[in-house]
Amino acid sequence: MVNIKRFSFKKYVVAALLALLGIFIFCEYVIYYVVLIQCDWPSLDPKKADPTIPLLKNEERPVKVMFLADTHLMGSRNGHWFDKLKREWQMYRTFQTAMTLQRPDVVFILGDIFDEGLWCSSSEFERYIQRFESLFSVPKNTHLYVVAGNHDMGFHYVITPYLNQRFINGMKAPSVRRISIRGNHFVLINSMALEGDGCFLCRPTEVAVNNIAKHLKCAKGVGNDCSKSSTIKRYSRPILLQHYPMYRESDEICNELDQAPEELKEIKFRERWECLSKEASEQLLDILKPRLIVDGHTHHGCRRILRDDVLEVTVSSFSWRNKNNPSFLLGVFMPNNYALSKCYMPVETTVINIYIFSIIFIILFVIVKLRQPSNRYNILKLH
Repeated sequence: MVNIKRFSFKKYVVAALLALLGIFIFCEYVIYYVVLIQCDWPSLDPKKADPTIPLLKNEERPVKVMFLADTHLMGSRNGHWFDKLKREWQMYRTFQTAMTLQRPDVVFILGDIFDEGLWCSSSEFERYIQRFESLFSVPKNTHLYVVAGNHDMGFHYVITPYLNQRFINGMKAPSVRRISIRGNHFVLINSMALEGDGCFLCRPTEVAVNNIAKHLKCAKGVGNDCSKSSTIKRYSRPILLQHYPMYRESDEICNELDQAPEELKEIKFRERWECLSKEASEQLLDILKPRLIVDGHTHHGCRRILRDDVLEVTVSSFSWRNKNNPSFLLGVFMPNNYALSKCYMPVETTVINIYIFSIIFIILFVIVKLRQPSNRYNILKLH
């Protein structure tokens, strides 16, 4: 009788362990495919195309772009090792699943890649880069570009030439950069270099932005002092990518599924801390005349229209450490048109609830099975 009881107990324990393994595999691997397979590339609306920009033959295929922000890879100072392991696994699985399912042409990460880039030593920064390249590796035909965030090198008042150059060299990310793909121009700018105080970082940034604007005007045929050496041969309104949002008073105007909690939406933004200054925002709009602006920094989603029908999209944090329902952005671009869609990642509380209810169900299942009259009858009969 004792042996039969032990056999029944072992059988249900093995079944319970196999069920737990299945739940673990689902929550840590399969669920990313279940959620992200529901996300698809947006469709271009021909009615929104700019009629003043005709398409060329080599531009008939749209550029597929993935935008994400605020990964905040943890360092050695803040956070627990298990929290670090968990968050990095979640971001790794989401990103690699998106690479498999969505297969973008280009990925842009909009700052705050590292959580402790400002404080870490040179050796730790090298390890940061290695972890980043491992977590966010892309297929051969996909290109990845980043912009700097305040956690990568500090706010404007603490950035040194060393911290700035370390990030530029390590991440191959100059303060201003133009990426042109099939007639689409993406302008990447270091937000902390837009203080307008003539510092070692700001003055070269202003010059570079003005040069890009000049080349765009020349490509459009309205610029002065244009030469054949202009680096832009094909004009289209650029897409501005940066870490800070453009100037806004708060997140109160935002109305997205991943928006800030109500208690945070009414908090006023400080210029140059939570958003660009009003002056810098107006200058970027005047100089570059973008058709779209994509940024991060606030950790919460937002969408609003600026002047001249310029859409600004603030992408929420890619890390579950900062957001219960993280998301990323997909965009399809032609020189005269674009379309966007938001992809929501697995909700962390949902994953936790799956674990809790599954474990409770398995425990109750084992208890009920062991207490069933049929099992007791068979045991007595064999005895």
